[in-house]
Amino acid sequence: MTRPFLAVWAACLGLAGEPAPLWQAMPLTEKNSFTAGIEGPACDAAGNIYAVALTKPADIARVTPEGKIELFVELPRGSAGNGIVFDRDGIMFVADYTGHNVLRIDPKTRAVQVFAHEPKMSQPNDLAIAPDGTLYASDPDWKASTGRIWRISTDGKVSLAADGLGTTNGIEVSPDGKTLYVNESVQRTVWAFPIRADGSLGGKRLVTKFDDHGFDGMRCDVDGNLYITRYGKGTVVVVSPEGKVLREIDVLGRRPSNLCFGGPDGRTVYVTEVEHRRLVQFRADRPGSGWRGR
Repeated sequence: MTRPFLAVWAACLGLAGEPAPLWQAMPLTEKNSFTAGIEGPACDAAGNIYAVALTKPADIARVTPEGKIELFVELPRGSAGNGIVFDRDGIMFVADYTGHNVLRIDPKTRAVQVFAHEPKMSQPNDLAIAPDGTLYASDPDWKASTGRIWRISTDGKVSLAADGLGTTNGIEVSPDGKTLYVNESVQRTVWAFPIRADGSLGGKRLVTKFDDHGFDGMRCDVDGNLYITRYGKGTVVVVSPEGKVLREIDVLGRRPSNLCFGGPDGRTVYVTEVEHRRLVQFRADRPGSGWRGR
């Protein structure tokens, strides 16, 4: 790792003698360290960041908090990774959009298994995980500008949770586990669905709608604020659960695809940035919702 990147990482985490500035994006990896399919990302309990498409769509890379990259696992032939989440036991789940699967990966053995398969999926795109371990997958049909949401139970059973939507993409569960959020990239809307006791979804309500630029990945902080990548604008916008825009962060490239929370206190946001094919990071004022239970 080069000295400039060590210095950037130290400054971002506040290790250079001064508090780290909030909301200021800095590179974590060098330009062109991934392919244009860079997506994911997700952090394990040790603080490593995982992202897909290191050298090809079937690659998953592991990146240390210092920016060191290694190949973590190759997915089976015919598979291509997209969104990643971890459960409370540290098991990784990956949306396999070409195989119409959700894959399960044991980080200790790096064994890859098909956890759920649904041939009716257009392409599972991103994943969210509820406190009870239930998974929800967004499923856009880009050609038709439509989309669905699938529910995957803890035993891998797949059921249709919502249909007749726009191009569903970013998806997230609220910190209390009572609300599922999904955004639609083409329609530029964010919807909220109540999660019933059995994991099914109630009727949707509109959280917010934007007039320009697409949406992609989406994650919550511990207060339920939504962090959404604005593909084409090059920012992450922070929106309250009521739909109020709280701030917008420049992430050093026009095409941010997805994001996650990590770092030693859960307050470092990692963004997969497609224009320069790298990971960038910035500090937030509160942890991600998934960090509270770690």
